[in-house]
Amino acid sequence: MRLYSLSVLYKSDPKVHLLKAAYDVSSFGFFQRSSVQEFMTFTSQLIVERSDLGTRASVKEQEYLCHVYVRSDGLAGVVVADSEYPPRVCFTLLDKVLDEFSRQVSRIDWPSGSPTTINYTALDGYLSRYQNPREADAMTKVQAELDETKIILHNTMESLLDRGEKLDDLVSKSEVLGAQSKAFYKTARKQNSCCKIM
Repeated sequence: MRLYSLSVLYKSDPKVHLLKAAYDVSSFGFFQRSSVQEFMTFTSQLIVERSDLGTRASVKEQEYLCHVYVRSDGLAGVVVADSEYPPRVCFTLLDKVLDEFSRQVSRIDWPSGSPTTINYTALDGYLSRYQNPREADAMTKVQAELDETKIILHNTMESLLDRGEKLDDLVSKSEVLGAQSKAFYKTARKQNSCCKIM
């Protein structure tokens, strides 16, 4: 999972201005980096230009996803990520960046701004911090922990079955489970096996 660029743009009629951007092109060859960065800038501007005010969208280009959020006031953000990076985290990042940008940079500067004239330095920090979505986003971190727990529980159940024990035998021999619980297990088991056949 990787983020490649984070851009803040302004959509005015008919042109889109790049206000500020941060890039991580370290995974590309040294001689490709400037071309890749230019292409990401071009793609970000094109996507914002073609998006309506007040919309969010994700656009796939080869193995990359470009996530765009164009606010109703014309301020826009674009994240270019690989296809494995969670879209929800990208849109959370865009919300955070655009809110902070609009508080720190006067709206008067948006229409005429450029990367050299806009004084906003947080993009590089955000791009670096959000490289690992589990660490940057609390919800993703909790989901990853839950997924890990499910995997551990699943592996534990498989290891019981690997030793030649059958869960059905364990349930029928159990002294802890009442008759009603055993009946429930058998019914659920039958319904589950019925669904697998279909």
